[in-house]
Amino acid sequence: VLPVVKQIDTLAAEFPAKTNYLYLTYHGTENDLERETEKAIAVLGSGVYRIGSSVEFDWCGVNAVQTAAAEGYKTLIINYNPETVSTDYDVSDRLYFEELSYERVMDILDFEQPTGVILSTGGQIPNNLATRLDEA
Repeated sequence: VLPVVKQIDTLAAEFPAKTNYLYLTYHGTENDLERETEKAIAVLGSGVYRIGSSVEFDWCGVNAVQTAAAEGYKTLIINYNPETVSTDYDVSDRLYFEELSYERVMDILDFEQPTGVILSTGGQIPNNLATRLDEA
């Protein structure tokens, strides 16, 4: 059983809307878009803010995305914290509002097939996934 990629409709179906806000669901049979065919970099966000870990990791993630874009890569961010700059609509080419768990990140990476993954800018939550992602 595999999830499908859906776009978040920011206009509540009042008008046609194409957004880069994405999520995965098991309630569907087809993806709303095709996987990125150009070279792409995935950046794992920082997730929830905690004492001692907050906006500095978001700043790092945004700068990683900007640098990758400047080098000609399509960019995608995986983050579930809507309070961050990295989840603004104009920061990345694709934004997945998803939990930072091994299963969910692998579902996205399996679909998108990015050239690389940057997780060191996200803080402790993505760094905890490093070994398992490397082994995958």
